[in-house]
Parts: sequence; C-alpha cells; structure tokens
Amino acid sequence: MAFLQLIAGENAGERHTLAGEKAVLGRHPDCDIVLDSGAVSRQHAQISLLNGEYFVQDLGSRNGTIVNGQVIQAPHRLEDGDRLKICDLAFTFYRDQPTDRRLLTPSTATLGDSAVLIDDGEHTGRSTIMSKLEVSTGLAGVRVSVNPEVKLRAMIEITENLRKSLAVDQVLSKVLDSLFKIFVQADRGFVVVRGPNPGQLVIKAVKQRRADSEDMIRISRTIVNQVLEGKHAILSADAGADARFEMSQSIADFRIRSMMCAPLVSSDGESLGVIQIDTIDQRARFQQEDLDVLAGVANQAAFVLENAQLHEQSLKQQAIQRDLELAHKVQQGLLPSKPPKLPGYHFFDFYEPANQVGGDFYDYILLPGGRLAIVLADVSGKGVSAALVMARISSDVRYCLASEPSVAEAVDRINASFCSAGWDDKFVTFLLAMIDPAHDEVTLVNAGHMSPLLRRGTGQVEPMGAEEDSGLPLGIDADFQYRSSTIPFTHGDFLTLFTDGISEAMNADNKLYGLDRLRTAVGRQAADVTALGRLILDDVKTFVSGRSQSDDMCLVCFGRE
Repeated sequence: MAFLQLIAGENAGERHTLAGEKAVLGRHPDCDIVLDSGAVSRQHAQISLLNGEYFVQDLGSRNGTIVNGQVIQAPHRLEDGDRLKICDLAFTFYRDQPTDRRLLTPSTATLGDSAVLIDDGEHTGRSTIMSKLEVSTGLAGVRVSVNPEVKLRAMIEITENLRKSLAVDQVLSKVLDSLFKIFVQADRGFVVVRGPNPGQLVIKAVKQRRADSEDMIRISRTIVNQVLEGKHAILSADAGADARFEMSQSIADFRIRSMMCAPLVSSDGESLGVIQIDTIDQRARFQQEDLDVLAGVANQAAFVLENAQLHEQSLKQQAIQRDLELAHKVQQGLLPSKPPKLPGYHFFDFYEPANQVGGDFYDYILLPGGRLAIVLADVSGKGVSAALVMARISSDVRYCLASEPSVAEAVDRINASFCSAGWDDKFVTFLLAMIDPAHDEVTLVNAGHMSPLLRRGTGQVEPMGAEEDSGLPLGIDADFQYRSSTIPFTHGDFLTLFTDGISEAMNADNKLYGLDRLRTAVGRQAADVTALGRLILDDVKTFVSGRSQSDDMCLVCFGRE
C-alpha cells in the first residue's frame, strides 16, 4: 500500500498511509493527513488514486507544493521515491512497503530540500522591519570575537572569489563559507535573489554551521521582501524579542537570537537579493561593526551578481541567435532553390522575412499531365511560431496535391488538416495557381488571400478571380469547401502573386505602399517576368526610402513568353 514517509520535520520518520482514493494534506484537523506547521495552508494539497496511478495537486495553497524541486501547477503523477515538499516538511512517496534499507538510506540533499521560503501571514500593528539601519538597545551580551588576521584573510578570500568567477551559485556559496570564518557565532546563512517573474524569490545559497543538521531552513519571505524594498541592511541584537519580527515563523521556530540581513543593490539602485546571517546563541549577538562588514560584502556580491546576470543574458542571446541562424537555414531549405523549367513560361520569385525566420511561404509543385502548381501563403504573425506553421503547411500542400483529383479538393484537405492540428489563434491566407500548358489555362484557388494581379499582353491589369470565389483563410472552418476558377492564359500574360509585406510596406511618414501603386507598377512595360519582378521590388524600395522592413515579403511572378 502506498504511503508518505516524513524525512524532514519535527516527527521525521513518521509514515502516512494512502488508503483511500484521495487524501487531503493540510493544517485543518479534518484533513486526512494533518500537517502541524503554521506555514501550511488549511487544505494545502491532495493525493488522488486514478486508474492505478497516484497524482498530487496543490489546492491553491499560499506557499505552494513542490515535487522533486519543482513547484507544481497542475496534477502531477507520482513515481516511487519522489520527493514531496510542503513548506518546511519533506516526504518521500512510496508505492509499496520498502525494505528497511530503503528507509534508512539517506538521499543526497539538494538546495530545494534543505531550505524553503515561507509566508509569515498578515501583520498588524507596528511594521516588522523598518527601512532603517538600527540595533536593539539594552541587550549587551558576551561578544564572540575573531582574530583580526582571520577576518582580514576571509575578506580577501571573499574579494578574490567574487573577482574570479561569473558562476553566481558557486561564488555565493564561497561567500557564505568566508562569512562563517568572520562570524564564528553564525549558525546559518543564506542568499536569496529575485527570480525572473514578478514577486518570485530564488534561494541561491544556504549554509548551516552543523554539516549534519537535518533541519529544514525556513526563510521568512516577509523579512526578505522588506529588506529588498527598503534597501537597508538591518541588525537585531535579539530577534526573538524584537517586535519587528514577532510574526515571523522562521524567527520563532528556530529560536534565533540575533540576525543580520543586507540587500544586494545594483549599480542603478535595483535590489537584486539579500544576504542573511543569524545565530541562536544569545551570548554571541551581532554588533554594529558586524553589520558594516556584511553590508560591505553585500555591495561586492551585488556587483558580481549584476555582472553575472548580464553575462548570462548575453550567453542566452548568443544561443538564441545561433538557433535563429539555424532556423533560417532550415527554412530556406524548405523553399525552392531555383525557379522551375516549364516550356514557354518564365518565373521570378523573391522572399525576405522581416526577422531571420518568417511566416510567408511559396513553392512550385509538379503535377501529373505536365501541370505546375504555384502556391503562396502568409501565416498570421511573424517569427518562430509563424515559421513552424509554415513548415507544417509546406508538407501538407505537397501531400494533398498529390492525393486529390482537383486543386479545390486539395485545398479543402489542406484546410481540414491545418484545423485538426490545433494551432489555436493561427490562420493562413493561401493562394494556389495551377498552370495547365496543354490547354493554356490557369486555375486559381484563393483562401482568404489578396487576389493576384493579372497583366494581359495588352498591358491591362486586373485582379484574377471573382470575389465570390475567394474563401476563408485556412484554419477558420474545417468543413469549408473552396472553389476554383479558370481563365485562359495567352502569350504575353503575366500573373503576380504577393503577400501583404509588399502591398503594406510603410515609409517614414507611416504611409502604405498600397494596392493602387502595386497595380501601377505591374502595368509598366517589362520585357519578361524577371524584369517585372525587379521593377516591383525597386519601386517598393524607393517608396519605403530606407525604413526597416516590418513584415515578411514574398513575391512570385510568372508569365508566358
């Protein structure tokens, strides 16, 4: 039978059997497993048995539920031997009765297993911590001193450690080691920094005087937050008697007699985290000069932490840049390497994403009977997500065109496949133009895209395809049936397909290039489609006059000699 084994807490070793289909853990007496800790919520978490598997879920608790060092946001399946942490209580989950050896074999403690941040509840009356450096008076005690040479050597050691490395976690651990040499009365110390999310705090380093201590270090979130916000180092000669900390669970539970906490403040005045040192020895209280030393160390540590964070951001940006360069190469590989060869026809194409990867797409696909399909698509949005959708569309297009009897039915199937993929808010405008050289015809299927521009050999320019033949973009309605329209395509006729990166190119005055100007450019005299394509691109470039590209650009022109 499954059970939880308490491995950190007041009654370590205690077992809680999971007999029914669910067990609620919390502080309320009606819970199936009552957890006697002030930081635990009344109904904190629940373990359920479903189809032979055990799942744990948090019940909206104040301090969260952690499995194997990760805060869970949804029901999490438990594996034999998983570590479950609720505030300062830690359990091991067992699906069956383990051997005695399994129960006695200690696991390697991780940072997440040895320390936890807790909320101390709502405070009334006086503020728990004032944004002011102060020392409680009238509490003189026996002072534990350290040899000045040892203190100087430790300070030099801290400076060297901070200077040499950008590995924040390692450096901060070494800082705590050195602080324990300076403050021989210290029983525990820790460094907490701000996380990437608003209000998030991350424990970066922890140290206890007794290496064999199995006590969970409970860190007061209230004290940490107020030191962060006030940007003032604080000192209490008797934290247990200090009215500022009267609501702090961590102070009360661990009988802390004296503590110091200093903020890590960056060069621009931002609080990055805190260093705290405390002791339970009432004869060895910290003094003002101790706080001065800690504040000096905190200043150095803040400088290194800031540099390390900048270094880490730089490395992440470099990694992202490398990934984008690779994605760009992959995407380029999905596009045609050169125009097709079809007797009597010429082709021109151009593609340029606004970023390194984009959501525009075009392709040439040979079909039975000497026919050729030209497809052009524009995925909503830009960047990596649009590029992923584009990659999916490119594979669907070839498969559906090869397996369906008509181009309209092929687009029906492409749309149904795209809708079933669950892209949620993504949709695709799509054009398919099929050349049938045997009959000198072009067949068009339009799925919500701008109509291509047809320039007849006479120079007349008109949109191809009636408005009623244009269907919905792909991804809107899985059952939508698309129509095709066919026109004769004679000598000297050109057809221009484009995405809105061309028609909606913007100049410095925030004016759009527009369909009217594009239509004029298409109607200009051009010897062939290559000349026509370059004429259009040059006209767009002239219009934007150096303004950076804001959308992907794709242009495909083809025509008869």
